[in-house]
Amino acid sequence: MPNNRGKKGRPVKISLAGTPQKKQMQFFLSKAKYVAYGGARGGGKSWALRRKLVLMCARFPGINVLLIRRTYPELRDNHIRPLMTELKGIASYTDTRKTFDFPNGSRIKLGYLDSENDTYQYQGQEYDVIAIDEATQLTEFQFQTLKACLRGANSFPKRMYLTCNPGGVGHGWVKRLFIDREYKNGEKKEDYDFIPAKVYDNKALLEHNPDYLEQLKSLPAGLREAWLEGNWNGFEGQFFKEFDYDIHTIPKEDFSEGVYRRYCAIDYGLDMLAAVFVAVNGNGKAFVYDEVHKSGLIVSEAAKEILKKAQGVGTFIAPSDLWSRQKDSGKSIAEIFAENGVYLTKLSSERVAGWVALKEWLNPKKKDGEFCEPDMKITRNCENLIRCLQLLLYDETRPADAARSPHNITHAPDALRYFAVFRSARASSEKDFHTVKLTSKIKQGYALRKM
Repeated sequence: MPNNRGKKGRPVKISLAGTPQKKQMQFFLSKAKYVAYGGARGGGKSWALRRKLVLMCARFPGINVLLIRRTYPELRDNHIRPLMTELKGIASYTDTRKTFDFPNGSRIKLGYLDSENDTYQYQGQEYDVIAIDEATQLTEFQFQTLKACLRGANSFPKRMYLTCNPGGVGHGWVKRLFIDREYKNGEKKEDYDFIPAKVYDNKALLEHNPDYLEQLKSLPAGLREAWLEGNWNGFEGQFFKEFDYDIHTIPKEDFSEGVYRRYCAIDYGLDMLAAVFVAVNGNGKAFVYDEVHKSGLIVSEAAKEILKKAQGVGTFIAPSDLWSRQKDSGKSIAEIFAENGVYLTKLSSERVAGWVALKEWLNPKKKDGEFCEPDMKITRNCENLIRCLQLLLYDETRPADAARSPHNITHAPDALRYFAVFRSARASSEKDFHTVKLTSKIKQGYALRKM
């Protein structure tokens, strides 16, 4: 292995076991800036990824490499432990830093991105090479954040290597870049290279574990096509496939002036308050211009956070479950909101109808055979809403519904769903809404509208 020299400059001979098969060799030799190796399961992708990183550390003394997996247990079992065996006597491992340091000054740092918050620890850092194992488990936001770390004032090649299978939260962006090869402004097609992998390429796996092929063949049709054949078209995980950052988002604007109907739709729980603020103009176009996304708030605190941004809001929308009486106080959450100045409008929380309505708002319309702007835009300061819309997956048991987990990403889309179905129903049938007087215990003027 060339150029791997010790502190005194003497060459250090390294011997690594294993012979790459044809597709792995293609992966090793690719010089594209972004290289994805994937498709079917069992193609030997993780082994090839580790080998590529070790080869680069030996070839370029002092190079700085980052290897990412979604969770720490996956990182430990799939990479840390194998590398400790493969690099014994070659590179020293420091557990506190999660780094492998080579005698020539090269380093492999290992990290994980279990949540969106984990992504921020990498902002501002610089790496010459970044590797993402199972990239479809990460969001496009996480991928774009890591892309920004691919830099450095040196002559080392700047490369990003990805392994991937169809499915998962990142299915959409991986498929767009590497399979469909559809690029946005600033993305160059020559920067992206895809090496297809199938289990049939991995002779060692088939020899030592012949039952694995039968396991893949026994899967349901959709999974079988994805994980055995590497079919990216039959496994669409994202619920809002129509969402496009370039089409649906706009720079932050001030909607405090002008002729708009302003709404606030709320999804409340102690685990998370998600509120979206929407302005609708005279042409029926909606602009989501602000949000609240905070956890651990009691109702009175939630009401204060909402009122801070509620100037001009005429209607506060919430699902019907907030009208259930609480055992401890005998009051509903809706009543407590009202006592704190937020008078809620009651909405049916039927999920599928709400998602259909929201998809209509987001769907670019066709006029004279050409696509035109969707009826809803989101200002880019609504970072949590934009992030969560892209993360939301289909429910595996109800194809028309969105998944309810991971729960921390469902609140903001739920709030926007409430607005979508409320406004759509109101526009089509204003007479379906009526006002009900409440008891004198509640401040006069608290309006309860039912669908």
